[in-house]
Amino acid sequence: TLNVNDRALREIVLGEGTGGRQGQFVITEASEIMAVLALAKDRRDLRERLSRIVVGLTTSGKPVRAEELGCVGAMEVLLKEALKPNIVQTLEGTPAFVHTGPFGNIAHGNCSIISDAIALRCADFVVTEAGFGSDLGAEKFFNIKCRVSGDSPAVAVVVATLRALKLHGGGGVAKAGVPLPISLTGPNQEALSKGIANLEQHVANVRAHGVPVVVAVNAFKDDPQDELDWVREQSMKMGAIDAAVSTHWTDGGKGAEQLAVAVAKAVQTPGPFRHLYDVSLPIKKKIETIATTMYGADGVRFEPEAERQIDTAEALGYGNLPVCMAKTPLSLSHDSTLKGRPKGFIVPIKELRILAGAGFVTAVCSGIQLMPGLPKKPAGERISLDANSGKIVGLS
Repeated sequence: TLNVNDRALREIVLGEGTGGRQGQFVITEASEIMAVLALAKDRRDLRERLSRIVVGLTTSGKPVRAEELGCVGAMEVLLKEALKPNIVQTLEGTPAFVHTGPFGNIAHGNCSIISDAIALRCADFVVTEAGFGSDLGAEKFFNIKCRVSGDSPAVAVVVATLRALKLHGGGGVAKAGVPLPISLTGPNQEALSKGIANLEQHVANVRAHGVPVVVAVNAFKDDPQDELDWVREQSMKMGAIDAAVSTHWTDGGKGAEQLAVAVAKAVQTPGPFRHLYDVSLPIKKKIETIATTMYGADGVRFEPEAERQIDTAEALGYGNLPVCMAKTPLSLSHDSTLKGRPKGFIVPIKELRILAGAGFVTAVCSGIQLMPGLPKKPAGERISLDANSGKIVGLS
């Protein structure tokens, strides 16, 4: 793994002088080592997970594990200090653990089990984040992380903003490095009314796991109050146990007091937490359950390579592992251009990866890359030295 952007490393040939074999790099956040680190309960569990990593198959189709290569001890030594959570302090003096970084779109998207376990011993309330939306980080929190940790969440906070809901309602386009259009930042009830369906799906996704939902309407200073109130009302109608407008963006912790009160009240009546699927189901059925329930898809299409890899995984005894989906975070669907609450689409699966050490299989949607690439026009093309002053230009 490497923490760089390089298209050339997505597919490589290793050992060309001895016949060669196909290989690839993935970004560190999508690597199995990162997932192992995040899901390990202690040093012993870390070693066991590292030992189970499948690095390839023999010519007869048998798995080759890291333990057989004699490299587990060295990996364990390298990760000895990394296994310990980092405690940091917020601007208001609140303690927070920042530990491990699997992305929510292409990995399981949650902080370490160890950091959560320590926090639960130290505080009455522990807030842990799941990457991106309910369709990605939250679904994986419920069905991957909680299976390992044994924890049952008392409540889930779904965060929404007016501008995001307006974007999902066709109110405008957000482009990196460009100020948001007034159609997203200003009054736009029409777009908001269309985009609210996106929030409705996220609330439904959490409730499908039996967890009560509190919606946090994250308010910016120029957000119209009537629109904030409307989203709060709609949140209650769609099944949230409570909803609160939060101004922590401008007011810090004080601006989140109403949200904190709503959460403290909600945890008094936790729901019957349940997983979305039984791990004993066939891999295809688990993928289809996630796609149809969490994304709203009509079904799933498996490409030939994915079909072969699923058959191999099940034949090797990995069919009873939970599934980690790799898809875009920009849509509830697999297609980043489909906004709102899409309907009538089929999720295409191009690849299935066995992450036996992490304890799950990863189903990769078509079009998703586990190693990012630089843009077609790299920023480096703008950088140079000014001919007259000798100063560097083009960095911003």
